Amino acid sequence: MGTRVIYPAGEREVSIKLSNEGSSPALVQTWLDKGDPKAQPGAVQLPFTLMPPLFRMEPRKGQTLRLIYTGEPLPQDKESVFWLNVLEVPPKAQVSTENENLMQLAFRYRIKIFFRPKALPDNPDAAATQLTWTPVPEGGEMKVRVDNPSAYHVTIVNIDAGIDGKSYSDSVGGMVDPGGNTTFLLKKSAVTPAAGPFEVKYRYINDYGAEINATFPKSK
Repeated sequence: MGTRVIYPAGEREVSIKLSNEGSSPALVQTWLDKGDPKAQPGAVQLPFTLMPPLFRMEPRKGQTLRLIYTGEPLPQDKESVFWLNVLEVPPKAQVSTENENLMQLAFRYRIKIFFRPKALPDNPDAAATQLTWTPVPEGGEMKVRVDNPSAYHVTIVNIDAGIDGKSYSDSVGGMVDPGGNTTFLLKKSAVTPAAGPFEVKYRYINDYGAEINATFPKSK
């Protein structure tokens, strides 16, 4: 199971493969939301059907989810993003005097679903290198603003910035929406700064979940 699923517009459905690599069976619940991690299953109306919503996974076995777009209108000039939730509940343990205080944990995974219209210009990798970066000193802190002029979402996972001879970094990152902007708070770094007044080296995640290096301004 990766970190993202691409749903190309025009496809009847997309398959998502899950696997249980553990030694015990698990009860699994799946649902979608628009980005609110607190949204309960079924609380948000979305233009997708997800099947099956509840199932048992045996150890060392797999399960394929079917994600079906139901046709309600979505923007055609940019990507739309949704979130797939996968909640794994382990089987109830046998209680004995030795483990009567045993705590059982349920594991939840969240995966981005990108609905991608057919006629979008360029491609996601080109979009990630079209970002523009601007230093934003604020109240003794250094921030950097990222503007995304493209029609694609871009997920940043690491930032190393050289600003006026000083080094800054951010390893948390985040996602920049199509046509939107995001501001990241930077921390001072021990990395040798760039020779120029402003340079950013960053990593973004491509469609396959790989981290790709990029630089702003682009090398000529």
